[in-house]
Amino acid sequence: MASWLQQQASQAGPGRYAMRASQDIGGEAEEHSRTPPSVRRSGAALRASVLEIPSDMSPGRSERAFRTGNERLYEAYNDLHALAQDFEKPFDAPAILVVGHQTDGKSALVEALMGFQFNHVGGGTKTRRPITLHMKYNSACVQPHCYLITDEFGEQEATLEELQDYIENENARLDREAQFWSKEIVVRIEYKFCPNLTIIDTPGLISAAPGKRNSTLQTSARQVEAMVRMKMEQKEYIILCLEDSNDWSNATTRRLVMQVDPSLSRTVVVSTKLDTRIPQFARPHDVEMYLRPPSRLLEPTMLGGSPFFTSVPSGRVGNSKDAIFRSNEHFREAVADREAQDVAELEARLGRKLEKAERARIGVGQLRRFLEHLLQRRYLENVPTIVPVLEKEYRNASKRLEETQVELNDLHPEKLKEKGRIFREAFLSKLALLLRGTVAAPPERFGETLADEHIRGGAFVGPDNKPVVVHEHLPNAHMRLFGGAQYHRAMAEFRAGIGTISCPDISREEIVNACGIDDFHDGVNYTRTACVIAVSKARDLFEPFLHQLGYRLAHVQRRMLPIAMHLLQKDGQFLNGHDLFLKRVGAAYHAFIDEFEKCCRTKCMEDLQSTTRYVTWSLHTKSRSSLKAMLSKVTAPSSGAGGSGGGKGAAGQSVGEGSAATADFLENTLWNRTLGAMSEEIVAALVCQIFEGIRDHFVQSVELKFNCFFLMPIIDTFPTRLREELESAYEEDLDEVFDVAAVRAALEQRLKSLELELHQVERLQRKFAMIHSTLAQQQTAKPEPDTPKLRASEENPLNMSLRSSLPGGLKASQDLSKKMAGLDVAKNGGAPRAVLASMR
Repeated sequence: MASWLQQQASQAGPGRYAMRASQDIGGEAEEHSRTPPSVRRSGAALRASVLEIPSDMSPGRSERAFRTGNERLYEAYNDLHALAQDFEKPFDAPAILVVGHQTDGKSALVEALMGFQFNHVGGGTKTRRPITLHMKYNSACVQPHCYLITDEFGEQEATLEELQDYIENENARLDREAQFWSKEIVVRIEYKFCPNLTIIDTPGLISAAPGKRNSTLQTSARQVEAMVRMKMEQKEYIILCLEDSNDWSNATTRRLVMQVDPSLSRTVVVSTKLDTRIPQFARPHDVEMYLRPPSRLLEPTMLGGSPFFTSVPSGRVGNSKDAIFRSNEHFREAVADREAQDVAELEARLGRKLEKAERARIGVGQLRRFLEHLLQRRYLENVPTIVPVLEKEYRNASKRLEETQVELNDLHPEKLKEKGRIFREAFLSKLALLLRGTVAAPPERFGETLADEHIRGGAFVGPDNKPVVVHEHLPNAHMRLFGGAQYHRAMAEFRAGIGTISCPDISREEIVNACGIDDFHDGVNYTRTACVIAVSKARDLFEPFLHQLGYRLAHVQRRMLPIAMHLLQKDGQFLNGHDLFLKRVGAAYHAFIDEFEKCCRTKCMEDLQSTTRYVTWSLHTKSRSSLKAMLSKVTAPSSGAGGSGGGKGAAGQSVGEGSAATADFLENTLWNRTLGAMSEEIVAALVCQIFEGIRDHFVQSVELKFNCFFLMPIIDTFPTRLREELESAYEEDLDEVFDVAAVRAALEQRLKSLELELHQVERLQRKFAMIHSTLAQQQTAKPEPDTPKLRASEENPLNMSLRSSLPGGLKASQDLSKKMAGLDVAKNGGAPRAVLASMR
């Protein structure tokens, strides 16, 4: 058995087992004479302490009924807690959540409350999972009976040593992984000296020192704090905040607790290690300040009004040399003796007897009784709210069960084909809707800002490996867009960014190398040189932008698939359970996007190649007009000195000067390979004009082609393609489309899980119906002559909870009693459901 537990713990199997410990560590003494005074009470006195009834009161019929209802109440809430853990339900049972640092005596206090040493924790950060202890008083269990609850194997019997081995191995596994796990290890304990409490023992908070060398411990401290905070945020839990300090202004644990519960309204503050605090007080005033802290030091709104003070004797139970206590009986006696000694020492320091209110907060026994009564009261107060929640969960589970059964019945081939066709048409309509525009999908979940789009779909990056800056303000850049709106924004960024790129700088070496030698002469053709440089630079610069645009727009279109699926789920048109069919539809859509993006990019590349292969001056209007303007300026003759002297001499001089200027121009542009300022300016101007013409034509043609050959096919071509593929797949092999065997197995497994959940919810409904029946019958039962009527402050909290929770007070409870009289919930599982509406 021990080896099996160790194996399960090493495999990280969280869950619910139940084990029963048959032996104590040191051997329990069964004689009544050895029972310590703090726990030596008759059965009537024990029950009276729960009800706040004087111990000399004889038990009557009402008390016996309450005892039975109380046991049923604890059992029902234990099952409710397990249901919340297993099926992640939105409700939880009231419990005591123990929170404290590693040195606050947290584990010792939990052991003292249980009445025996569990020995499940160690020093340092060994405890890495919370442990839920469902403790239940059972007078027949003279030795502790423990049940460890897990998911996989149900209940298994084991000794305390085997149970401890399982927990230690689980903590060791998490220690090797340097992780903490919030999943609770659930243990149920029945014991003669055990109170009726549910305690969740959390890992101890860590006060890590600063500095890089303590980074591992700092990480562990953050993980533990996050886990404890998550547990404290559950409103049903009562927080037991442990403080190891005699100065209430030093809030070590309260600092974290008050972040969740600022007023401490559901927090019980406990000062541990009282026996080490008392010798530190020199004056009675110090003791008074410690026992009754003023409101400026401690919140008066805390649960219980003031803190509790406890001491637990050090030492372990066992037969070894180092063991201090030979049995758990000896350990309980030591706890009771320590409480009596603390009271005596406090009275000696104060010089007076402790008042009744002060005495009620000294010792583990007083804390134990307070917590048991407090938890019981929370149980009773929450009974009316649990009934409608269980009813709602029952309806939801029944609805899901019916839907699963319908899906199982619809696995006929023709029905599957029809379901696939209906889903296909709905999917195509959602795609078209996303392109046209819709607000049905939440933008905070599915939208992307321009920055997010750059991260996931890529930005337009220039030759210098820097993103292209859009100089003008791009509309909707900071808005979270999807579908057609996102496609339009991406195309607008391409138009604004690429459409304003200037021609790169041209070096003199590039101009000289581009001149070359002609076939028939060695003159220089600077027009050809400018065309060579312009088309080369345009091709190298614009081709990467074309690939970037294709990837970017494909990213935008791929994002529409999960958004369309979300819309189908929202409208109830999703095909649950048929993952293979959904994968086929998604694969067809992605393949279509990839194919048509590549096809459109190829068409754009052909256009870019034709534009950069041959320069047509009539096409590049900017180049033609700029060339005319430039040549007219260069060839314009300058006016000479003889401006007013007409005649042939003046005319001949003007013609001579013009011929000389023309000869100089031809010398610089046709024959001379020495690159002058005039030649460099002409080539640079021509290159810029040709480059701008190619750029404008490229941006316009790319936008047109992506709109026509990439965007529009999603609307008019993809529906036909998808219909043909699916119909063809139906004819070839229907199992390859729907995987009927796997779907049937998954649905059957879901059906079993829902049936189990429904059974547990229904069983809990019957239990809480029985509790309501017991409460209602108590209201109509008259007290027996030997049972005096309780005062208002001592009244049974069960009765007070019922009157306060049922509309109409006592009359409503009497009506409910009549309805449930004679109701046999054990035999008739459907009958209690007829009464649940009146309970709500």
